[in-house]
Amino acid sequence: MDVLVIGAGAIGLSTAISLAEAGLSVTIRTAVPPAQTTSVAAGAVWGAVKVGPPDRVLGWGRTGLEVLSKLAAEPGTGVRMAAGREVSRGPLEPYYWTRLLTDLRDCEESELPDGFTNGWHYTAPLATMPVYLDYLRARFERAGGTLEVSPVASLAGLAGQAPVVVNCSGAAARDLVPDPAVVPVRGQVVIAANPGIEEFLVSRDPEPPWIVYMFPHGDTVLLGGTNDEGNWDTDPKPEIAERIVAGCAAIEPRLRGVEILGHRVGLRPWRPEVRLESEPLGDGVLWHNYGHGGAGISMAWGCAAEITSAVLG
Repeated sequence: MDVLVIGAGAIGLSTAISLAEAGLSVTIRTAVPPAQTTSVAAGAVWGAVKVGPPDRVLGWGRTGLEVLSKLAAEPGTGVRMAAGREVSRGPLEPYYWTRLLTDLRDCEESELPDGFTNGWHYTAPLATMPVYLDYLRARFERAGGTLEVSPVASLAGLAGQAPVVVNCSGAAARDLVPDPAVVPVRGQVVIAANPGIEEFLVSRDPEPPWIVYMFPHGDTVLLGGTNDEGNWDTDPKPEIAERIVAGCAAIEPRLRGVEILGHRVGLRPWRPEVRLESEPLGDGVLWHNYGHGGAGISMAWGCAAEITSAVLG
């Protein structure tokens, strides 16, 4: 074994794939299978939400946009190019990273939901996460990788197991590293039958810990959500689900009385800045790759490429 990767969410799987496809022997160790990681609860549209630092985020985001756009053209990946809107009842300025989007434009008045005054429209990769995670796992195994469901108690205890260890433990890095700068941001979403919604919508009106968004995935639509900092609870709460549906239905009337199919909760691993750096571990090297906030899917391939390049030297 050349590399041991800790974690099997979008970050861990993308990193492991990049290293395995470069010809290295890679094993993933994970506390839960990919389909049970935080990544499964993601929306998941490309964008640099709750992630830093800006200069590195632009590079990682550009790579992620390129890779995901290519995957959108391949069947079975769970990724497609989707059009959508971000809207607000007040003034709205595009984020710095939206310069990477080629078709960003202001919304026409007719495109704004009732009560909203500003917004922009764009196209970006959108992933149906259960399908995308299955695709990533299969791609990793096709590249010769091995996935073991086996929790890691300590990073120090991994010394000598592989020349390179990559820590992609997400919110768990707070205790595993330990790194007190990592804060879980609880996100709860509702999966509903899609009443005909074709474009995604995100409300940018700040109302922590609540946010409103809807991402259509064919016959289903993912409704959100929450931004609850410091909350480790991964059990869906019925009263929160009710508020999520009500908040979405207030913007999109077709969602009133919609059939509810399921609930998901994920813990976004927020940190003031992504930690992507190495340190010695015994006779080998330990790479850290965590703290991607709400942008794991978007940053994953850029961070993976940076680590692979460094490991190959």
